[in-house]
Amino acid sequence: MKKGEIVLLLSKENSYLTEVRKGKFHTKDGIFNLEEILEKKIGDKIKTHLGKEFVIVKPTINDILEKKVKRTTQVVLPKDAALILAQTGISSDSLVIDFGTGSAYLAIFLANYLSKGKIVTYEKNREFAKIANENIKASGLKNIELKIKDISKGIEEKNADLVTIDLQYPEKFIKHAYKALKPGGWLVVYSPTAEEMIRVKKEIKKFEFSQPLAVENIVREWKLEETTRPKTMGIMHTGFLIFARKIK
Repeated sequence: MKKGEIVLLLSKENSYLTEVRKGKFHTKDGIFNLEEILEKKIGDKIKTHLGKEFVIVKPTINDILEKKVKRTTQVVLPKDAALILAQTGISSDSLVIDFGTGSAYLAIFLANYLSKGKIVTYEKNREFAKIANENIKASGLKNIELKIKDISKGIEEKNADLVTIDLQYPEKFIKHAYKALKPGGWLVVYSPTAEEMIRVKKEIKKFEFSQPLAVENIVREWKLEETTRPKTMGIMHTGFLIFARKIK
């Protein structure tokens, strides 16, 4: 393994994300001697000082988002971000404009799947932008451009394949999304409330978009222990996704 590389230490019960470096890594399962990883490769095993065994694996984008990215605001979770990819079907060389960077959670998730494409993400709050920039660097992705700018004043990009909006009063930014999209390009708005979704639908109708589609993506986790049943607690409603496609 190379120094500075990010790896996931995985067991049946727990997982830990760490950088390959000199020194010790303290966890509730014991202490890892990180220098040992320098002499190993993906798939090899390592033990803590308590004798608990972990396998060294390459982290996925979800591992990085969950364990390394700092959150400043509500984020679009992977279940909803994945639905954006599934519903729009955008290709790996797409141009995506992200209105409202926040922690850059959505931008990082999408950029991971656009290996030949680019994400341009806008954030006007400098404090949010600072943390978002740190998160983008931590992800290791090079196809994300963060711009600190108020979108209400317009943007430069044109012919985008997808525009995502995750902002308060998103209906105010529909016109800017329309101008940025290419014919056939997708608009996706994330709205936490039905009232906001209704306002978005009304605004979309003012432009040459396809009939909007509203989706709520609910995932229910099940317990697989002594008995098999749905978990009592879990994440149900996160937000509504409104999809529309530019006609001309």
